[in-house]
Amino acid sequence: MSKLETAQKIEQAFERTGVRRTPQRFFVLERLLTKPDHATVEELWAALNRRHARASRATVYNTLHALVQAGLVREFTLDGKAARYDANLERHHHFVCDSCGAVEDVNWFDVPQLEGNESEKRSIRSYEVTLRGKCAKCHSNN
Repeated sequence: MSKLETAQKIEQAFERTGVRRTPQRFFVLERLLTKPDHATVEELWAALNRRHARASRATVYNTLHALVQAGLVREFTLDGKAARYDANLERHHHFVCDSCGAVEDVNWFDVPQLEGNESEKRSIRSYEVTLRGKCAKCHSNN
């Protein structure tokens, strides 16, 4: 997607959801759409400050809260570590590299239902599978 197409997509998303456009909100959503590395608040704050030198961490938290509330960004955690943010709203799983910690999207696949009476004892609202191993970059470095 070109930079212009990305900008148009962001503007349409803000208009559709009623999110007020600010330079910080635009930047964060653009960053998440164009670099799908599942950034943390710290990573987004550092990237934002390279462009908008006076943005605080509170600005990043507030921006992400607004984007999550509007349904434009998804928040998730892996292994109880810092929250990560994802603008890919399609159903998908994640792969985490054991060596470098990179997080990548994995196309959705269904997990077979539990057999027998086990499934009657619980109600599953949603699920996500996290695959672990070595990413292509780390695998080729060995």
